Parts: sequence; structure tokens; C-alpha cells
Amino acid sequence: MKPFMDENFLLSTETAQELYHEFAEKMPVLDYHCHINPQEIAEDRKFDTITQVWLGGDHYKWRQMRSNGVDEYYITGDAPDREKFQKWAETLEKAIGNPLYHWSHLELQRFFGYHGVLNGDTAEEVWNLCNAKLQEDSMSVRNLIRQSNVTLICTTDDPADDLRWHKMIDEDDSFEVQVLPAWRPDKAMNLEKPDYIEYLDKLGKAADMEIKSFKDLRAALSKRMAFFDEMGCRASDHALEYVMYAPASDAEIEDIFTERLMGAQISREDELKFKTAFMMFVAGEYTKLGWAMQLHYGCKRDNNTTMYKKLGPDTGYDCINNYAPSSETADFLNALNEAGNLPKTILYSLNPNDDEALGTILGCFQNSDAIGKIQQGSAWWFNDNKTGMMKQMTSLANLGLLGNFNGMLTDSRSFLSYPRHEYFRRILCELIGGWVENGEYPKDMKSLEKIIKGISYNNAVRYFGFNLETKY
Repeated sequence: MKPFMDENFLLSTETAQELYHEFAEKMPVLDYHCHINPQEIAEDRKFDTITQVWLGGDHYKWRQMRSNGVDEYYITGDAPDREKFQKWAETLEKAIGNPLYHWSHLELQRFFGYHGVLNGDTAEEVWNLCNAKLQEDSMSVRNLIRQSNVTLICTTDDPADDLRWHKMIDEDDSFEVQVLPAWRPDKAMNLEKPDYIEYLDKLGKAADMEIKSFKDLRAALSKRMAFFDEMGCRASDHALEYVMYAPASDAEIEDIFTERLMGAQISREDELKFKTAFMMFVAGEYTKLGWAMQLHYGCKRDNNTTMYKKLGPDTGYDCINNYAPSSETADFLNALNEAGNLPKTILYSLNPNDDEALGTILGCFQNSDAIGKIQQGSAWWFNDNKTGMMKQMTSLANLGLLGNFNGMLTDSRSFLSYPRHEYFRRILCELIGGWVENGEYPKDMKSLEKIIKGISYNNAVRYFGFNLETKY
């Protein structure tokens, strides 16, 4: 029997162990998509308790605590931090087979030096150890990033954001890690939302202009994109229900936008037409700027209306949307390509049934503009587990070029989440090592080194065009 989560955790063959320890283990981390708060980096925040850094805002953990029958008072309520931690520890011991079990113990090992097992009985010991450790200067936000060997972070930022915290970080020579904005214009696109008019006013003020037409909206977005580009932005990100393609004339889009400004209810058909026009426009701008476009889709959000009214979005009530048609994704990319406006694009579907469809769509639009210009993103959200990662990478290998894959992103709100990259790299090496052991790929260590290091780090540096050393 193998020891619990030792140095060869998830590495079942000699080749897998060699690939991980020789090539993947020491590679830096490039976190090209996350939801951490740049203010906390600028101010170099320190956390008082493990509950603050572990359970604050982590809807992955919240879902599991609810599944264990834990009262909301101990999850998002006002219970003392110690009691919340106890409830999480009691939940974790039942999470056999869940990636949270592995992530949590990797974080305890890497940041706190704890190689035991967290459960209800050990919660007091772990609570005391972690809280004592958190008081050390080495556990400030910036030092957690340094410990994790991170070279660059892309946060997720609204077009109206003044990016003051990014500017503060950039001007601080004492912190060597790049923290760049990523463009997330969902609020500018979602005209069906009740606060859309108020948001346009905010965006207009940021762009120093009034927004009274779709033409004005495009101009305001272009001005803000230029500002983001000056601040180092190299990627956009979009949260979509699915990749829609419902083309309409310019005049029709202007009419839809005008109706919305006047307070009219917009039909679902008109909403999709507007969003298609919006995405067609911004994609063309990304092409001009050389940005990558990331499309996250296939999620049905805020399903528990009662709890949504109490807690708001991103609190653990989302699920996989089974409606994510590959034909519309292909039509959208084709329309951009026809117009000469197809940027580097990464497609993430929350539905694992889309893996094979995406693998075939990618090959339709690859060209010499970039190596792996159209990418399938890493297994996302409900799929970033051993099974999901193995499936996504196997599908990509079967239908495309796994060696050009951009690899893992953190997609987290926690500064302790960087061991997710280690988890991914171990699974990557196990997968490829198994193919080598089975005679499906030669044990050509020069080629394998290039593949493993590329997927771990170098491919993403090249793809996004970040100003970083790529030769590791």
C-alpha cells in the first residue's frame, strides 16, 4: 500500500515519477486566470485565522458543508471562525474521492508543514498550528505568492475599474511578481440585468463620455481597452451561458439598445442578437490589441432562488448547463474568421460532454498566427479533479496537439490555492508517464521535457505574450 500523499502522490509508475520530479515539480506558476483581490496584494494582507483564508468566499467548500447537513450559520453566517473550521474539518473527512480532500492536504503540507490528516478529531491541533503559522511574516499575501513560485498573476477586472491597485503594485519595486489586469466586460454585455442602465452610467464616467447608443458603447469600451492595454492587460475573459451566434444588422442592434435605454423589456431573441454583436465587436478589438479571448460557458447559475436572494451570486448554487451547442460555437468563430477578427481564443465548457466537440472545433481554425491559436481550456470548476483532468487531456491528445496545451490556471479567490498547479502537474505526468510505460510514446526524455515544461508553464508564457523568461 502506498503512503498517504507522499512525494509520489498520484504517480504510479517510474516514468511518471521521473517526469514530475525532473521536469514539472520546480517549474514556476503562471496564474493567467484567477479571482483574487489585487488590493490584498497591494496591501500585503495577513490573515488572522485559517478560516479567513480557507473558507472566506470558497463556494467549493460551502457546497460540501451543505451536503454534510451543516447549518448556514457555520458556512456564510456569523459563527465564530473556530466553529466554522470545526464544521469544515468534520465535512472533509467524508470527502473521499473529492479534489477538495487532496487540495486541502496539499495546502496544509506546502504552507504549514502539516503532514497529518485533518478531520473532526485533529481540528484543534490543525487550527492552532495554522493560526500560529499565519502570524509569521512569511505568511503575508505576497510571501504566499513567492513561496508558490508564481511569476505572474492575471486578475479579473471590470472595464470601469480604475486599476489603482494594479498601478500601486507595478510601482512597488519591492514586489517582483507581475500582477496584471484581465478584461471581464460581462456587465457591459448583459443588457437584460436590472441594473444595466446604472452600470452604463458608471462605464461612461470611466470613459469620460455619455453612452446613448451602441456606437457610444463601442467607443467607451475601446477607450477602456486602450487603458487596460497600457496597464499590461493581455487577455479578456467572458462568462457566457453558451456561445451564442444570432447575427443582426447594425440598425437592428441600435434599436434594441435604444429600447433598453428607454426601460423596455428585451426579448430573449433580441438579447442574443445584442450579445452576438457585442462579442463580435470586442473580439475584433482583441485581435487588434493582440489579446487572447477566454470564453467560459456551460454554467447555469443561481439555481436556488431562496438562497440567491439571501447571499447573492457565487455562493455555491451553480450547476452544469447541458445546453452548449457546438454548432453555434463553430459559427461564431467562423464569423470572426470571415471578418479577419478571430483572436487567440481559449474555450472552456463546464460540460465535460463538450470535450470531443471542442477538440474538433479547434482544428477548424488553427493557423500560423500563433502556435495553438485556438485552445481548449483546462478542465474547469466541477471538472478540475483527477477524472475530469484525465478526460480533458486525453480528449485533447486524441483530437489535437496536447503538447501545445496552455495547462493549468488557478481560477480561485484564495492565496492558498497554488498547489492546484502541483495537483494538475502530477496528473499530467501520470497520464503521459502511463503512455510511455505502455509503449505508446518513446522514452525520449528531450521531447518529454519539452512537453511537460511547456504544458506546465512555457506554452502559456508564449501564448499570451507575457514579458517573462520562457526557457525553463
